[in-house]
Amino acid sequence: AQVISAQATRSTRILSCPGVRVSLRMAENDAEGTDERDVEIVVNESEDEDAAEGAVGQDADGTKKKKKKKKKKKAAEAGDAADENGNLEPAQESSIAPGVVPIKVVAVESDDDEEVDGNQDGGVGPTKKKKKKKKKKAGTAVDISDLSVTKYCPDEEFAAWVARTLEATANGSESMSALDLLKGSSDFDNYAYSGTLRKAFVTPQMRMPSGLMMPDYALHPDGISASERDRRIAVPELSGQDLETMREACTLGREVLDIAGRFMKAGVTADQIDRVVWQACCDRKIYPSPLNYNRFPKSVCVSPNEVICHGIPDCRPLEEGEIVNLDVSIFHKGFHSDLNETFFIGECDEDAHRVVRTAYCALHTVSQLIRPGTLYRDLGNVIHAEAVKNNCAVVTTYCGHGIGEVFHGPPKVPHYRKNKAIGLMKPGHVFTIEPMINLGCNGSDRTWPDDWTAVTKDGKRSAQFEHTFLVTETGCEVLTQRYGREITSMPPYDPAMFQR
Repeated sequence: AQVISAQATRSTRILSCPGVRVSLRMAENDAEGTDERDVEIVVNESEDEDAAEGAVGQDADGTKKKKKKKKKKKAAEAGDAADENGNLEPAQESSIAPGVVPIKVVAVESDDDEEVDGNQDGGVGPTKKKKKKKKKKAGTAVDISDLSVTKYCPDEEFAAWVARTLEATANGSESMSALDLLKGSSDFDNYAYSGTLRKAFVTPQMRMPSGLMMPDYALHPDGISASERDRRIAVPELSGQDLETMREACTLGREVLDIAGRFMKAGVTADQIDRVVWQACCDRKIYPSPLNYNRFPKSVCVSPNEVICHGIPDCRPLEEGEIVNLDVSIFHKGFHSDLNETFFIGECDEDAHRVVRTAYCALHTVSQLIRPGTLYRDLGNVIHAEAVKNNCAVVTTYCGHGIGEVFHGPPKVPHYRKNKAIGLMKPGHVFTIEPMINLGCNGSDRTWPDDWTAVTKDGKRSAQFEHTFLVTETGCEVLTQRYGREITSMPPYDPAMFQR
């Protein structure tokens, strides 16, 4: 099991789910409680100076640090990474929040000779090497005993999990005024927006718990992936255990998107959606691929209305009549997966339905061409034809891509006609197709001053759908297919699937 270090204090408060056994062992003092929703355990401070030694932590560069001995220790709970105002500092690390998942607290062994290997080769996060075990210290660890929640649980259970998640990941925005939450950074002062959407307040970046397997860019100061820069030109042909792990990654990515999509409704902010995605990834011991990728500050892309892609989650509430795209990517055991869907928030007009329907049907139609021998460059012709017949336009700036051990790799999959994509499909190829469709005849885009948010040049709305596909001997598998659906093909368009 993954174990996340925490610091024991004189008074440790633990929130437990019914039926979950909670115990804390510290030196010679034991206390336990069962079948209590709210359990408070008070532990006497050990007289042993060794027991008062702080837990070992990690800097962003993977180096080791120790907290100095103190007679009077400050109270610190697992996951305490907030300042006095409740704001997360970007350079600090957030741990999994107690009370969000069923947990048990156990004694852990501290090791004075412990070393931390900061090698990130192969997309693996820092690993620990033990030299010599010491006696038990007064540290604690949060051990995730089970997945917290799935998209398919009862409404009451889901609502309770969301409430615990938002409470545990509170970042100070809850105490801000509505006016301050709608203010963007100074970079947007006097900015000429193309549409009606405005940049709102963005909370500080969260950090994933240590001990998770992370991609090579996760701790890089600029979020640079060395494996992407050093990738081979040939498209990987997955098989065996690699393919099975890729399937697992896609299943987990689908579950996270379903959780985030279920949470969406008018009044919810993109920042809250990001926190739900972050926690869902923590619960599953997976890494949200967007986080720190080329310094992207959040765990998911939330793109409403005229935002084509790469929307940074902020504190603006979603409104009735909007369309909103959620783009979820995760990293699991060395492999990435990627998928997205566009949702209706409440009752939407005909133009909104037209652009969403066109984006879905473009992906649905082109997916039927996936089989060995198909030229990648031919996919753009089909997508273009679907867009034009519905008085829409294809965005040409962004394309689909190979995915697996690297987040973005070969092949490139353009969505527009007369492209120059190289290669043909072979069994074992895994890639995304993700057409971005704009209302009207203008497929042009521009980028906001945050260097990420891509919007339509004329301010009209845009929609997108994405799946990760596998080429098989006879056709394809939709690796990120919805639960319970046939994996060899996409279902016909049904707007009810995306109504919120």
